[in-house]
Amino acid sequence: MMRVSLRIPAGLPERATARAAADRRSLNSEILHPLEAALAAPRADAGSPGGDPAPPAPLRGKPDSSPA
Repeated sequence: MMRVSLRIPAGLPERATARAAADRRSLNSEILHPLEAALAAPRADAGSPGGDPAPPAPLRGKPDSSPA
């Protein structure tokens, strides 16, 4: 098991703790449940989140800068 430190917005820990209690889970399990579900779900597309493929990275240097 790996330990991870997160920055969580104010108010979210209390909401997560309340949800964990309602679901009869530990806080850790309550946080892992949606994370595991999100990672197990098939992705709608392999492109960017907007659905459009990401543009290629810009070239660096001169186009003919290969060593001679």
